[in-house]
Amino acid sequence: MTAYDAFLSPLGRNLHESVLRRMGQVIASRGGDLISFAAGYPDPTGFPWDDFRAIAGELLSGTDGSVLQYGPTRGYRPLLESILGVLDARGIEADLSQVMTTSGSQQGLDLTARVLIAPGDVVLVEVPTYTGAIAAFRNAQCRLVGVRQEADGIDVEELDVVCLRERAAGARVNLLYLVPNFQNPAGILLGRAKRARLLEWAERRNVLIVEDDPYGDLYFEDVARAEDTRPLKADDRDGRVIYLSTFSKTLAPGFRVAWVAAPAPIVERFDTAKQSMDLMCGILDQRVVQESIVRGVLARQAAPLRALYRMRRDIMEQTLREQFGGRLTWIQPRGGFFLWAKLPDGYECETLLAKALEQGVIFVIGSAFCVDGSGHDRVRLSFSWPTPENIREGARRLAAAMQRDTVSKP
Repeated sequence: MTAYDAFLSPLGRNLHESVLRRMGQVIASRGGDLISFAAGYPDPTGFPWDDFRAIAGELLSGTDGSVLQYGPTRGYRPLLESILGVLDARGIEADLSQVMTTSGSQQGLDLTARVLIAPGDVVLVEVPTYTGAIAAFRNAQCRLVGVRQEADGIDVEELDVVCLRERAAGARVNLLYLVPNFQNPAGILLGRAKRARLLEWAERRNVLIVEDDPYGDLYFEDVARAEDTRPLKADDRDGRVIYLSTFSKTLAPGFRVAWVAAPAPIVERFDTAKQSMDLMCGILDQRVVQESIVRGVLARQAAPLRALYRMRRDIMEQTLREQFGGRLTWIQPRGGFFLWAKLPDGYECETLLAKALEQGVIFVIGSAFCVDGSGHDRVRLSFSWPTPENIREGARRLAAAMQRDTVSKP
């Protein structure tokens, strides 16, 4: 309680903070002695520093005053046109009326919540699901209802049962949120057959799908990109899919440049809602990204990044097997940034985290990703940011923490 609580609105009193932000605060407070498996950050050694330096130097030469002016709410038009090309390469047909930029994919989630979710609505999500979506949707005062995952993604049969059950109880159920490609946190790749079934289901049950796709380009050697990671949006013939994606994982997250592709009436509403947030876009960041696309920087990034993160995944898996034997289990991620590990019987993630911090390593607790109260036997380990040396040392520290943790699950 503070002296200002009486001034807060109902929403202000009940805002939900992202658990990932809290993890970031812990990392910052501990400094350099802490090895982090928590942050899903890209590796900065993979940023195209020389290209950015050259592009920024030209843009900031002073010859074009518009570079530092306000930008249109919907985004810098040449960038929007380039985004149409990115979408086309992913099999998605769209025009300028169907795309807009956002300040990171998180703003796309917030716009979805503001425009499409009413207090008391039910939003369907996977168990587990991305914590940023949990925070954005809960701040819209909805109720999140989870549907379990199988090895190839969300259980479509259970999804239908849950949807009909909630509607029979009187709830408005209009949205399903998914991360189909190398899901955060589980690393799962949604199966091809399920993608088609989900589109058919959405049309039959009159539901919109929010498809969040930050990791689709970061597939590893055993994925046929064009087929296995093809967005649901590419086969959306009925206007059922709101597609979110970003340049954060393939160029750099500091630019905060992402986008939405959706039916034009929804994009128009998102544009209006965004005007009350930031009114204008950050034009300099968007122009750097635009030049990166035009000059081929984005295209050149893909293969080296896939090799980099595949190598980090392999090192983490090998090290975990060496340190834990068969005590930790997981489904091998075929792309993306994360490994979703199941703890041995008798261990729970919250207690393990406290012990891990004593050993100088941090991860994200599994329960933070589960809207149904489950996940206490899971941890999310990010392999994208720590160096190979830190992956090995962090796994050693985690194994030491587990030896000290004998507290049973609640």
